[in-house]
Amino acid sequence: MSNVLFDPLFGRHADSNAPFLMPDGAATLSYGTFVSLSARLAQVFAGLGLIKGDRVALQVAKSPVALAVYAACLRSGLVLLPLNTAYTTSELSYFIGDADPGLVICDERQATAMADILNGAALHTLNADGSGSLTDAAAGMQGTHTVMDCAADDLAAILYTSGTTGRSKGAMLTHANLLSNAQALADLWQFNADDVLLHALPIFHTHGLFVAVNVLALSGAAMLFHTGFNVENLLRDLPCATVLMGVPTFYTRLLAKPGFNRDATSHMRLFVSGSAPLLADTHTQFEDRTGHRILERYGMTETNMNASNPCDGERRPGTVGFALPGTELRITDSDTGAELPQGQTGMIEVRGPNVFHGYWRMPEKTAAELRANGFFITGDLGQIDPDGYLMIVGRQKDLIISGGYNIYPKEIEVLLDALPGVAESAVFGVADADFGEATIGVVVPEPGCPLDPAALLAGITPHLARFKHPRRIVVVDDLPRNAMGKVQKNILRQTYAAPGEPPG
Repeated sequence: MSNVLFDPLFGRHADSNAPFLMPDGAATLSYGTFVSLSARLAQVFAGLGLIKGDRVALQVAKSPVALAVYAACLRSGLVLLPLNTAYTTSELSYFIGDADPGLVICDERQATAMADILNGAALHTLNADGSGSLTDAAAGMQGTHTVMDCAADDLAAILYTSGTTGRSKGAMLTHANLLSNAQALADLWQFNADDVLLHALPIFHTHGLFVAVNVLALSGAAMLFHTGFNVENLLRDLPCATVLMGVPTFYTRLLAKPGFNRDATSHMRLFVSGSAPLLADTHTQFEDRTGHRILERYGMTETNMNASNPCDGERRPGTVGFALPGTELRITDSDTGAELPQGQTGMIEVRGPNVFHGYWRMPEKTAAELRANGFFITGDLGQIDPDGYLMIVGRQKDLIISGGYNIYPKEIEVLLDALPGVAESAVFGVADADFGEATIGVVVPEPGCPLDPAALLAGITPHLARFKHPRRIVVVDDLPRNAMGKVQKNILRQTYAAPGEPPG
């Protein structure tokens, strides 16, 4: 039997005593022990009558057993449906009804509520400490299991988009999508079996699951497996690691710690950031403090990673580097789809083996966003500088059109972020009777730095055409973010919509 994804990630390690997972405060799991656990879980799935192509919904806390569910699904030919632990019962009802899983796995505290929305699926429980009915069932199984034959185009996972506008869509990712991306990243980022990854990301998201885990397993490396992000725990374990993958919040929180310096990071090989934009100021502060330059990359649910700053070479702040090997990027006119000259701002489109196979049970959405020639319309606006570096300008849905003029929020945010006392900002549009949309800026001050909105406005207006001037600037304590640290501008638009006007 041949399994395109399981074999190179986990199968080849079945007899290995090399360390794989080093959970915080628990015993280390070797690769061999982990693969054996995945085999026992796979037997549980088979005993429930699950067959190749069936979906397994997983909404549980991060744990070694939860990660083994992923490996068990791969080896069984099942399709993993990882779900954010913050989702409500109402949200889960949609996902379960849409994906129609054969099995749902949840924390036992949620089992009663989950039972009402199972839609015919079997139910098992798995708690944060690894206990639950799933673990109990697996304990009585043998540690061997015949790996299912899976081809390149077989589905490995369905990941639902965040659904900030409209209904969430289930992106269908194949074995080849995930393997090709892991191979490209492991090579580009120079991973090897001596690496130790400090893993503090959630595993319901492509960053923590498919980028971190797949790259690591493909390389035969080990990971310090934290159940969540805690800056003190990160600092404690940094001396034992060589690589950290994180979101910008990881790095800003580390920079706030006096003990985070060159000595604390002298043994580290690589710091990677993604899932949300990293401020250029954070890049600069990080390098000044540690001597390391953070490597920023660009990806999304439908494609995994598309671009990365180089491991060897200039990591340019404010950019996400170059297209990954085997992946094509182009900038197009949003209306016509025509490719634009270098330096112009337009829609980012991507084509390559990493690009998903469409949206689950949404052929119309698939046809609208996945071109016949294989290019995926990302919804992100960007431009490529003269040296070939890609810069993300913003989301198309965040584009502000005021008085017939296009306003790119990122241009204004860069100016606001550069002002003294500003920690970060967000710029967005709200409905306006005269101009269609009016521009609003929201800023978060650095600790102990009072900000005057009028002074902030005065500080940026000399650098902007008049039509780009924000109508107003508001000072707030923090910005609303989703689980991966992305600013939720839909919430800001709703919050600051003009009285009597619909949200922008």
